[in-house]
Amino acid sequence: GSVGAGTGTQAFGLKGGIGTSSRVLPEALGGFTIGVLVQTNHGGALSINGAPVGRELGNYSYRNFLEPVEDADKEDGSIMIVVATDAPLTARNLDRLARRAIMGLARTGSFASNGSGDYVIAFSSNPAVRKPRSSDEPVPVSVLVNEAMSPLFAATAEATEEAIYNAIFKATTVTSSRGELRAIPIDELLRILEKHQVLNWDKTVGL
Repeated sequence: GSVGAGTGTQAFGLKGGIGTSSRVLPEALGGFTIGVLVQTNHGGALSINGAPVGRELGNYSYRNFLEPVEDADKEDGSIMIVVATDAPLTARNLDRLARRAIMGLARTGSFASNGSGDYVIAFSSNPAVRKPRSSDEPVPVSVLVNEAMSPLFAATAEATEEAIYNAIFKATTVTSSRGELRAIPIDELLRILEKHQVLNWDKTVGL
């Protein structure tokens, strides 16, 4: 929510903030954990499970060109995303993992506008891939093969999407010398999700 570096951020024309989420893979897929932290500060038209939430709330990029409004969303900004995992990944596969976080961002309705400076940092906490700084000798490492990366990719996209939602849902309305930036109205959000029959995503399984 509206804490720390997230205090002054906005996302989709609403109050943004700090959000987190995680996924744990089944043991059959490695049992590794993915954790994601985001600082939401970007534009777009908020979408949740396919429901056009931003459009129905009247918060979306370029609205000021289409309607006579004073508080339209700015389309640019820079979201910051940190992806952590305990999987033993090489630098190359951490780079590949970071790129999947942007797929989670896109699911929420962001489109990386011309002014966006979105970036992702990914790291592994697994001791197997640590390199001692005090030695010039070759160090043997055990790393995950490329063929085992796909479940981690899926987990990263999902966790990033959910972390962005959590940042917005927990944010609170703030007032400054520039005016008021409102938090998302939860009651109205629930009405929109019910209208589009996506409030309980499990209802759509198998359809």
